[in-house]
Amino acid sequence: MVFFRRTVSLLSTRLRSRAVQQSNLRNSARWLQTLTSSDLDLQSQLKELIPEQQERLKKIKSEYGKVQLGNITVDMVLGGMRGMTGLLWETSLLDPDEGIRFRGLSIPECQKLLPAAKPGGEPLPEGLLWLLLTGKVPSKEQVDALSKELCDRATVPDYVYKAIDALPVTAHPMTQFGAGVLALEVQSEFQKAYDKGIHKSKYWEPTYEDSLNLIARVPTVAAYVYRRMYKDGKFIPIDESLDYGANFSHMLGFDSPQMQELMRLYVTIHSDHEGGNVSAHTGHLVASALSDPYLSFAAALNGLAGPLHGLANQEVLLWIKSVVKECGETITTEQLKDYVWKTLNSGKVVPGFGHGVLRKTDPRYMCQREFALKHLPDDPLFQLVSKLYEVVPPILTELGKVKNPWPNVDAHSGVLLNYYGLTEARYFTVLFGVSRSIGICSQLIWDRALGLPLERPKSVTMGWLENHCKKASSS
Repeated sequence: MVFFRRTVSLLSTRLRSRAVQQSNLRNSARWLQTLTSSDLDLQSQLKELIPEQQERLKKIKSEYGKVQLGNITVDMVLGGMRGMTGLLWETSLLDPDEGIRFRGLSIPECQKLLPAAKPGGEPLPEGLLWLLLTGKVPSKEQVDALSKELCDRATVPDYVYKAIDALPVTAHPMTQFGAGVLALEVQSEFQKAYDKGIHKSKYWEPTYEDSLNLIARVPTVAAYVYRRMYKDGKFIPIDESLDYGANFSHMLGFDSPQMQELMRLYVTIHSDHEGGNVSAHTGHLVASALSDPYLSFAAALNGLAGPLHGLANQEVLLWIKSVVKECGETITTEQLKDYVWKTLNSGKVVPGFGHGVLRKTDPRYMCQREFALKHLPDDPLFQLVSKLYEVVPPILTELGKVKNPWPNVDAHSGVLLNYYGLTEARYFTVLFGVSRSIGICSQLIWDRALGLPLERPKSVTMGWLENHCKKASSS
């Protein structure tokens, strides 16, 4: 009874203080009123939600199955399927003008509403995981319980380390990380259950186990890769007193409170970006064949490792350092303009600017900029990033070849990491990969709960397109 009264009092205070912010969010997130022991268990919450969402999907299919969502043009087919609606992705939605929303909540709203490690701090990634899976804004007690559960699941078998050690230490960090994730697959609960003939209505349960285990273990695997490559193999074990983001920072070798806060923010904002990007789509596609979460996520990591996707964050810092090397830290605006034009005229792009969907400055960039203004306003590289924010968009607009000249998430993250001592740019995409496990695995659980089918779009040849278009134009 004491626990009940304390919880209600805590929630009442929180709700009163945030009434203005929450007033327009009640339709996009479920608000908790009281807590019981089962409320602290994430899987119990899902068991209650799944039947309701299964019925919702059935209703959509029966009532709206024949409704058209738009026309497909040849440009879409030849242009990477951009603008083509073709996926169900429940955990987040990307609006070209507003940016990403996690279960209806923008990044600033998540920063205000999700529990933090300290008052006014950055949101805990465990809170976002709860939100993505349930659509509910969790309490601090729920987040703490999930944090402990993830810590309990975080043990990595020795053979995973041996699989990584079989690779040259010079192998790209993403290659080593991906190998470690594949080695984790040996303990897949989904694979065991499928081999025993589990009914398809129960697929989501072992998928949940695999997904939570994977999310819990990838920071340890990623940290092992980092320490192996850059710190003489001196591995740092998990600290059971720390939360997910802080523990990741700790295992990498960074224990400053500000770096722990940065890692919480970094993991949160990189976790999910709807389903059409390369890594998310790859994970969904592979999982649609009933490949288990480890196989699916390993495939997603291979997509993330591409220069046009997750590898871009390393390219940004390397490019910024090339600016400093040639022009110095006190570069003027005119010098910076000249260097940008030099880059573009050489047939290269300015890394960190533009986005396949967004048509405004990436909100993930803005929250990192706010973090920098708060914690490192005088850092020379941050000041250079700020100048780029002023210089690059007008130049790209003048070129007239880009739909979005504004900075994206990659334009800022490397500078923040570099400031706190994580200077190895080749490793940055691994951080992205750890973060993305939360979004991809959350949706994968719902893929299995909703019984989503094998993905199989139709492909055509150039000859088919030519014949089809000739017939269409002559009719």
